Amino acid sequence: MYDGNYRNFGRYSIQKVMRILFFGTPEFAVPSLAVLVENGFDVVGVVTAPDKPAGRGQKIHFSAIKEYAISKGLNIFQPANLRDRDFLRSMQSLQPDLGIVVAFRMMPVELWSMPQLGTFNLHGSLLPQYRGAAPINRAVMNGEKITGVTTFFLKHAIDTGNIIFREEIPISPSENAGELHDRMKMKGAGLVLRTVQAIQQNRYSMHEQTDFIKDGEVLKSAPKIFKDDCRIDWSSNAESIFNQIR
Repeated sequence: MYDGNYRNFGRYSIQKVMRILFFGTPEFAVPSLAVLVENGFDVVGVVTAPDKPAGRGQKIHFSAIKEYAISKGLNIFQPANLRDRDFLRSMQSLQPDLGIVVAFRMMPVELWSMPQLGTFNLHGSLLPQYRGAAPINRAVMNGEKITGVTTFFLKHAIDTGNIIFREEIPISPSENAGELHDRMKMKGAGLVLRTVQAIQQNRYSMHEQTDFIKDGEVLKSAPKIFKDDCRIDWSSNAESIFNQIR
């Protein structure tokens, strides 16, 4: 839940307020939305997952992004179908300049190509490494010492668009995925702000993801975590077991 502690990224003086359409659902996305609001950008719409029942009582549960958006009086959309014509018309009527995606589901081209300046995504890895739904968990499971956050423009294939910025983040030997997640969401918010400022000032360059692949480097993927991934193979070495637990 948003706790109001996302104000440490500085402020940015702008002549024309950029109209931003934000897409996100979990807690990881909240600091990125908050830093935009708190730096004066006009978030004209927030698109998040539909409410769903959760817990033993199956009470209706709001996403972390919806809770923050409600607290700030933002315009919230929760489409079941991102290709719904009425929803797409609603998005078009907002006349967004820029789309920003942080921890959201796969989007149709009709949606992410709508903003005049395009749509960029914040990803929790140093792309092109760890493309997929669980980059933080997979990096810890594989015993990585360095990870990072990346902003890139969306294109058809998931997590393959041109890179705008990347920032490295060290992983301590005993850090677990939850602790790393909490550090990365804050680092990511700072990178989102930096990216928006650079786009508005037209002071950025784009790089193909292949530019960041070293000779002989093997790309690792980050598929969603399933139950089988959580089963410990006790015949593995101690380091592998420790990393899996982390």
